[in-house]
Amino acid sequence: MSDIGDWFKTIPVFTRYWFGSTIALTLIGRFGIVSPYTLVLLYEPFLKKFQIWRPLTSLFYYPLSPQTGFHFLINLYFLYTYSKRLEEDHFSGRPSDYLFMLLFNWICCVTAGLIIGMPLLMDAMILSVLYVWCQLNKDTIVTFWFGTRFKAMYLPWVLFGFNMILNGMGLTELIGIIIGHLYFFLKFKYPQELGGPVLLDTPVLLKQWFPDRIGGVHTFGTAPRRPPSAGNRNGGSSGFFGRRNVGQGHVLGGS
Repeated sequence: MSDIGDWFKTIPVFTRYWFGSTIALTLIGRFGIVSPYTLVLLYEPFLKKFQIWRPLTSLFYYPLSPQTGFHFLINLYFLYTYSKRLEEDHFSGRPSDYLFMLLFNWICCVTAGLIIGMPLLMDAMILSVLYVWCQLNKDTIVTFWFGTRFKAMYLPWVLFGFNMILNGMGLTELIGIIIGHLYFFLKFKYPQELGGPVLLDTPVLLKQWFPDRIGGVHTFGTAPRRPPSAGNRNGGSSGFFGRRNVGQGHVLGGS
């Protein structure tokens, strides 16, 4: 248990709270400590009965069953891998910027959930973070099943198609891709590549609560900039697939 505690403390702060809250709230619902009905996002209880906790609990809670247990574990792996990489690498030394990204994606997930009747936000939120990582590291080569290799920028679409073929679904994955693209476009591509104004700037209040740390590394997965130049990229980064029997991606030429 001490080893697990030590490992848990090494996870970056926002990824750690997201990861831990997901496990805790899912187990609380699974063992009936709190009714799962009160944890999901529903339009009428939220807006008409003012059950204002639902947008938050619907992000962390996931219904466990023999059919969904494996999917939940895969989601935990994706959450840990991609949120950790973004927080440690691209957003290193800038905790408020990463928190603002999470808040923006979460608000978009809640809005979409209320519009289309999506009671659980875990899948869409995780895929939105995965999409941002893939865009910031789009030239990283990842390996899928049977040795299929492709650039990371295609990975969210592969997961979308894979889930649609196997489960006949994919709407939540598609919503996550759209939300991730919206953040990436407004934060990076529009102001840096197209010369537009900065539309997603971290609020000053968040900067005061979580000030930038001097010495952070900001060159990993640099977003495209308007002056065409090759940004510094960490060639030692790798793709994710370690679980789910899909192999592990590596940068070409990596070990």
